[in-house]
Amino acid sequence: MLKQILSKLPRKLSKPDQVDSAGSDSGNITANSGNGFQCTNVGSALSSKLNVVKRVSSAVFPTSIAAGVEAVEAHLSFKDVSNSQKQNLFVSKLNLCCEVHEFSDPDKQDLKRQALIELVDFVSSGSAKFSEPAIAAVCKMCAVNLFRIFPPKYRSNCAGGEAEDEEPMFDPAWSHLQIVYDLLLRFISYGSLDAKVAKKYVDHSFIVRLLDLFDSEDPRERDCLKTILHRIYGKFMVHRPFIRKAVSNIIYRFVLETERHNGIAELLEIFGSVISGFALPLKEEHKMFLWRALIPLHKPKSIGIYHQPLTYCVVQFIDKDPKLASVVIKGLLKYWPVTNSQKELMFISELEEVLEMTGMVEFQKIMIPLFRRIGCLLNSSHYQVAERAHLLWNNEHILNLISHNRQVILPLVFSALERNAQNHWNQAVLNLTLNLRRMFYEMDEELAIACQRKLEEEDSRLSVAAEKRRLTWERLENAAALQPFAGNILVQEKPATCSVAC
Repeated sequence: MLKQILSKLPRKLSKPDQVDSAGSDSGNITANSGNGFQCTNVGSALSSKLNVVKRVSSAVFPTSIAAGVEAVEAHLSFKDVSNSQKQNLFVSKLNLCCEVHEFSDPDKQDLKRQALIELVDFVSSGSAKFSEPAIAAVCKMCAVNLFRIFPPKYRSNCAGGEAEDEEPMFDPAWSHLQIVYDLLLRFISYGSLDAKVAKKYVDHSFIVRLLDLFDSEDPRERDCLKTILHRIYGKFMVHRPFIRKAVSNIIYRFVLETERHNGIAELLEIFGSVISGFALPLKEEHKMFLWRALIPLHKPKSIGIYHQPLTYCVVQFIDKDPKLASVVIKGLLKYWPVTNSQKELMFISELEEVLEMTGMVEFQKIMIPLFRRIGCLLNSSHYQVAERAHLLWNNEHILNLISHNRQVILPLVFSALERNAQNHWNQAVLNLTLNLRRMFYEMDEELAIACQRKLEEEDSRLSVAAEKRRLTWERLENAAALQPFAGNILVQEKPATCSVAC
């Protein structure tokens, strides 16, 4: 009885039933309107929804060509398909190249290499149209083939990665990697590439993994990466702040923690052109990059590997804002080497380039500590360091700065010149010292004579102090000799009447 009552009550439809009911209702409505196409309309509506889902899936994980288009066999050549199918074949070949093969399988390797070459030729011909699925497929293929973790570095005799006198290490898979890098470069440089769409796949994660590859020991790979990262920086303006920050973090880790990285020189070469494009006035962020990243890069022992691009970056900053010259020179003095003569030679060369771009006001801010250091360089026992320091006076701009501030500078270096003239072991340095001293006398003879007189007075005072010190020690020795000893025990006696002034 109860079952009969319940069976007569209206039943609530479930969600699938509602969808089916809605579909049947719409079908009935369409049928009633005539022509009997209700199934076709419902089917097209559902298939369009499924196609949207498939297109989104293929864009994020491009394992197949766009949904709703007939698949093309990846092993076909672009010459064997119609123009309408070439884009589909392009994506199919990209998906094929996502497979990574071992060296023990040469047949599959050759097949993949041939597919990569065909992809590069297709993009070079200008026939490629980078739709969103194609962009996603290119990025995925490049990520699968390029992004990898390098083995631990086993070179223990170099603190900064690859040394200048060491043979570079070459990746055995370079013949394959080179084609992938070539494809990525052509993809980034493609004229009709929509940066707004591509930035979703060339994103921060992609850029970070790309920057990690700069630690490769293969110089050919680093050179390709340098070109690609520069193109990315130019193409995707939205990523520029992130790239600068990521490179700064690499430099911080190198300077403060590891002092081991193979790609510092290449990163600095990129930033040399980036800095030259900075707008004026310089942002505080850019100045912080100079203070916190570039100047501390003078500290590591391996500076010889990247000193040339580092100097170029520093000079570019001064060219943008001459007021930064005094800051740079203070940084050089802070990290000036004491026991590394080769590093001193690099610092002197960079100092000369900086001084050439330094104005009078900025020069006067740092001339006292600067020429105290130069005075030490003039007296260096390493003849190349001393000779290079003397040659600073051959630069007309530097000589002009010195001439206008000779009242301060000459007393700082005159004593160093006199010591060189008296006892430097190298004849070339001795000749340079005599020429420089003659130049000062011609520049301001009265000041030079005053410095000479003051130096003689200082030497006389030092001689008197030395003689007084010698006599003091002599009296101490005589007083100690009068104290009798009994074995190892000192016998206490009445103190000597003479007072000893120490």
